Amino acid sequence: MAAVEVERNGRVGIIRLNRPEARNAVNNDIATGVEAALDEFESDNDIQAVIITGNGPTFCAGADLKLVAAGRGAEMATAKGNFAGIVTRDFPKPIIAAVHGAALAGGFEIMLSCDLVVAADDTRFGLPEVKRGLFAAAGGLIRLPKRIPLAVATELAITGEPIGADRALQLGLVNRIVPAYQVVDAALELAATIAKNGPLAIKNSLAMVREAQDLTDEDAWKRNIELALEVFASKDSIEGATAFAEKREPRWTGT
Repeated sequence: MAAVEVERNGRVGIIRLNRPEARNAVNNDIATGVEAALDEFESDNDIQAVIITGNGPTFCAGADLKLVAAGRGAEMATAKGNFAGIVTRDFPKPIIAAVHGAALAGGFEIMLSCDLVVAADDTRFGLPEVKRGLFAAAGGLIRLPKRIPLAVATELAITGEPIGADRALQLGLVNRIVPAYQVVDAALELAATIAKNGPLAIKNSLAMVREAQDLTDEDAWKRNIELALEVFASKDSIEGATAFAEKREPRWTGT
């Protein structure tokens, strides 16, 4: 049984963590499988958005602690993406996390590395590493203070206590909450909405949003102009305006 399942739905790629018996805890098979799937979808020009989810009742419980206890934690990282093959990956297309059950520890950090989140109403989020004398080393302590108020990020980091889906929505950590049985369908609907748009416009808009918070205003405007000019010089920008005028769907080429 493959630890990671990969499929396509139109212009959307889907990655499913598939160790339900271990609550989709990350091991080497998960990490290398996710990296390989991202490689495949990055090189596929037909894919405009990617969904990552988990099979079974849990999205991801984080690192496989049996490996950690055995001193084999390095097996859960890859060259391009580090932990789970994703948390430091510079992936040019939007990634949507479709989470349910528990997104804890490294599972929460996988979610935080995604651009958008659709959450089931039963999802719990948290960084319980401190409860086990561990450190949340896969980006959670970096990303959380940039996404939510510092006091809340600090509380999550040093108490190890989880929050529910409603609180996560209040804090802006998730985009939508749906019943558990609808979570992948809702993520597919969101991804399909994205995939209808111009590929270069998606790519450059996403890049600007990702980079903006780490740039000074001066550098952000320079980067904004650079990315905008690339889009405005593309054939797709002409096609988009033409299709609007002709009241038809645009035929994107990505150029």
